[in-house]
Amino acid sequence: MRILVTGGQGKVGSAAAQRLSEAGHRVTVTDIRPAGYGPQRPGTLPYLRANLTDYGTAVGVVHQARPDVVVHTAGIPDPAHDPAATVFATNTVSTFNVAEAVATLGVRRLVNLSSETAPGYVTAIRPVPADYLPVDEDHPLRPQDAYALSKAMTEQICDALVRRSEVSAVSVRPSLVLGPDDYAFTIPALQSRRGAPGFNYWSYVDTADLAELLRLAAEGDTPGHEVVYAAQPDNYFGTPLAGLLEEAYGVAAPPLRPLPRADASGLDCSKGAALFGWKPALSWRDRVKENHLTHLGRCGRSQGHRRDCGHVGV
Repeated sequence: MRILVTGGQGKVGSAAAQRLSEAGHRVTVTDIRPAGYGPQRPGTLPYLRANLTDYGTAVGVVHQARPDVVVHTAGIPDPAHDPAATVFATNTVSTFNVAEAVATLGVRRLVNLSSETAPGYVTAIRPVPADYLPVDEDHPLRPQDAYALSKAMTEQICDALVRRSEVSAVSVRPSLVLGPDDYAFTIPALQSRRGAPGFNYWSYVDTADLAELLRLAAEGDTPGHEVVYAAQPDNYFGTPLAGLLEEAYGVAAPPLRPLPRADASGLDCSKGAALFGWKPALSWRDRVKENHLTHLGRCGRSQGHRRDCGHVGV
């Protein structure tokens, strides 16, 4: 298929574009960043620079790429570095413009990158627990902040799209997204907070597995608009979820439903498996081990140097 990946130079978009290309699709990438003009390295995907908050530009990019599917990952990826109004406007307007272009130009499918924040509890300004764990797609949406509200709105935009057109849509709600290089510093920092409440109940998703779910969603033929969570099957402590809840919340812990495994994450990803056959394969354990071995190979193998770098006993 011809597939347009928006936000294709970001963490998620670049991983998705690469995975889709590897699967044999003809991928065009668009992003707001400057293009690399002149001769391109072999294997470089076609690139169109675009600010998708401009409607005419969004239509022009979709028209030029002529995709069968748009995988829409463009937008501001967290609420921490931009004013709230900018976060909300960028994410909602860009998604609306892409959806309008998709409907107008006859694209058959839109895959929208939503967020685990859409239900509200993850980034709540006034802290509120989830209604139950693991959280699934039936959990009510009660966003408070601009980012969570913008992501909930992108799902509403997809609902409206499929009501008025023949387009089908999938919104994927990723958990905390970690690339291969993120684990070395992120996991130790998160694990140092043992006993403290987990903002997302200790869930995460690897970019490689998330990219695979986006591929499967793009290739799928589900009708209407489906919403699915994306998280690794384990939590980033690797210990029973029930114990983590007891330590962090005590009697105030959300009710715990049956778990697929003792060390499950706080998100139920069974819907993605049922609809698309998604089977996330990686764990933070794999990535931390990879990073350790890579660093060990770079820094030398002398016993003294390994001791200085903290490798002995790891």
